[in-house]
Amino acid sequence: MEVLKTADSARRWRASAAEAPALVPTMGALHAAHRSLMRRAAAENPLYAVSIFVNPAQFGPGEDYLSYPRSQEEDIEICREEGASAVFIPAPGEMYPEGFSTRVNIDSLTETMCGALRPGHFSGVATVVAKLFNLLSPGKAYFGEKDFQQLRVVQQMSRDLDFGVEVVPCPTLREDDGLAVSSRNRYLSPGERSRAGWIYRALEMAGEMVLEGERDGKAISRELKDLIEKEIPEAEVEYAGVYDPVTLKELGSVRIPALAAAAVRLGKARLIDNILINDDKKKD
Repeated sequence: MEVLKTADSARRWRASAAEAPALVPTMGALHAAHRSLMRRAAAENPLYAVSIFVNPAQFGPGEDYLSYPRSQEEDIEICREEGASAVFIPAPGEMYPEGFSTRVNIDSLTETMCGALRPGHFSGVATVVAKLFNLLSPGKAYFGEKDFQQLRVVQQMSRDLDFGVEVVPCPTLREDDGLAVSSRNRYLSPGERSRAGWIYRALEMAGEMVLEGERDGKAISRELKDLIEKEIPEAEVEYAGVYDPVTLKELGSVRIPALAAAAVRLGKARLIDNILINDDKKKD
């Protein structure tokens, strides 16, 4: 496995590859969910690369850029264990050299959910992913459905800008109590962690309401928010509702398929989660 630290070395590695690699973009602090993405990439492609980059462009003022967990040596070992062909670990100055002044903006998909609360976040995501696509020219890129809005933004960008990259959605990996696996889960205290699984249970409840015939989006959102606040009284619910899984617009009148989604601040952690609600009774 090659460890690449510069844009030039990434370009040279790509030029030497016999065919288009797959790509698993990450911010490091790798865990079981990242491993599941890597295993999917390994199963479907002869070679794949992992990128590890804590992207300053997607963090806003007062967010956790400086404290975001970093574990480079452990991450490299995980990539090696999972059979990655290369790992790309650039420094911020390598991705955003002096004088850098270009941003990629995705319009309608970023007006709701996390995009309404984190101005510029998805522009930062789209910009760094565009650079990764240009440097490594992957045939496929693997993204988790836990970050559903991010997934949709990258899908839209790849289509609109003709990157020709297939953006592959991968199911959310969960702990035994339903909590979505995330690098930020390590911010939770033991007490907070013991209650955090209620976010998923509340989303399941919203899904059941839809499948049982409830179509009032405001009523579902109210029940979803109320259940989270009841079971996790210290939580701050940033949003909780039912959305169109294609446009990400909040649904006043719910139709299937739909996306039940929530963002919750719990102690030092900001937790996001969602489930897809389908007419075949399958969720998540």
